[in-house]
Amino acid sequence: MAGDSSSTPWAGDACSLVDAFRAGERSPLEELDATLAAIAASDLNCFASLDPVRARAGAATADVSMPFGGVPTAIKELEPVAGWPWTEASLVYRNRVATHTSHHIERLVGRGGVVPVGQTTASEFGGLNVSITKINGVTHNPWREGRTVGGSSGGSAAAVSGGLVSLATGGDGGGSIRIPAGYTGLLGMKGTFGRIPRGPHAFMRPNTVVVGNLSRSVRDAARYYDVCAGVHLYDPTTIPSPGGWESGLGSHDLAGRRVAIVPALGGVTLEPGVEARIRAEAEALVADTGMILVDVVVEPPNLAAQWMMGNLATLLADLGTNWPRCASELTDEVSIGLRLAQSMYNLHTAAAAEELRIQANEAMAAAFEHVDFIIAATNPGPAFAAEATTSSDEESFIDWAMTSAVASYALRGVLFGVRAAATTFPRLPSIVLAQAAKRFPELVNMGALTIISNIYGNPAVSIPAGTVDGLPVGMQVLGRHHEDALLFDVALAVERRKPWPLVAPGAPRSESAAQVVAVAPTRPVGSGGT
Repeated sequence: MAGDSSSTPWAGDACSLVDAFRAGERSPLEELDATLAAIAASDLNCFASLDPVRARAGAATADVSMPFGGVPTAIKELEPVAGWPWTEASLVYRNRVATHTSHHIERLVGRGGVVPVGQTTASEFGGLNVSITKINGVTHNPWREGRTVGGSSGGSAAAVSGGLVSLATGGDGGGSIRIPAGYTGLLGMKGTFGRIPRGPHAFMRPNTVVVGNLSRSVRDAARYYDVCAGVHLYDPTTIPSPGGWESGLGSHDLAGRRVAIVPALGGVTLEPGVEARIRAEAEALVADTGMILVDVVVEPPNLAAQWMMGNLATLLADLGTNWPRCASELTDEVSIGLRLAQSMYNLHTAAAAEELRIQANEAMAAAFEHVDFIIAATNPGPAFAAEATTSSDEESFIDWAMTSAVASYALRGVLFGVRAAATTFPRLPSIVLAQAAKRFPELVNMGALTIISNIYGNPAVSIPAGTVDGLPVGMQVLGRHHEDALLFDVALAVERRKPWPLVAPGAPRSESAAQVVAVAPTRPVGSGGT
């Protein structure tokens, strides 16, 4: 698929852009110039910084024989790139510059041949599923201005869906690739834990974070695996990659595979229209592929609150001596979350969290004894207001805590009291946390559909599933550990049956770039294989 005009960015997938480069229909420098012009004209506010000088040097010497040779690519600002700002989306580190590049990005550039353009916006320290920070402001959804892109890889999703770049990196510690993919009509693959290296200097705890990308097509995501997946000495959690991810697309027979459709996985309340949309897409997928629908009860415990408490330990380590004097520079949610964790997290809270994690692992394992795939919604609803911190219209915990200085100081008093009382009643924090979750359900609903696969470590992919009220929704498919290739083929089956728009309506695009990509591996889905 080629574009007649080089004045606007490529509107196809990254693989087709490489094909255009190799055919001489477009050059990396032409594409970069179009990309930089589109970013300058965009009101999405999805880039935190740009490096046009470095990018032009890379485009001028790009080797288009490489997998992503010459493709202008956006890097999520939570990943370090030597010489670039490394703010982690926080005012606390607004003047910091990275002295090293993450191994993930080194592979993407060194093995893939991409041309890094700049950094995309993220939620502060990757801690929230929204696209607003004090340092960057609000990032908007290309499908509708004023709506969120989700997080924490929100800027990357906006840049790809918004037609600015055809490839962008992301990270997923609780849904941060899948959530924005679902909100923007993109493919969001969270691989098996350890699939792509995270070093150097990456926190191990809580063993939930993976890195990857936001992509327009299944083949882009599979090729990304070919470039980036595999063992790395600096990340002891990495797992071997068998390779052949892209060449193997369509090689698995899906007929007879067993599927459970559980739209509201984890007991999450879905917004009107979402369950019907997910069920319709899932049932059509089952019918088209010859898979077998199975009724299986999948009821893992909701670990969102406990996961949040434990995860904040790494943030405290990240902030170091800056905390607590930097509290006013943090977003309210992050600042209050840290205070909550310091007051609520003790050995008994950790023990309760570990017990819940065991229950979650066993619930998922029991389900996968009976099915190959679990299909759920990616998000409770379509994209909510861009400046909101949760999808709920009800008063949130943070709203309550920040209604006034009195409420803020009252919260601090309560937390201090809990912390002091916990010396005598060590189980008190767990009790208080459970009650807070009941009073303010958004504490556990945000990301609850996606977090379970981070806790369990299994692969899960968000696949575009049409729209509700004119906004995209994602169908999330969960698979067994190490069966990422099967999920690619499930996504491929959906892509072939009902190709999705590659960019949002109204996004800049080359004149002849089609709305959908024709993916044509030599073997159709269901043709056999392992």
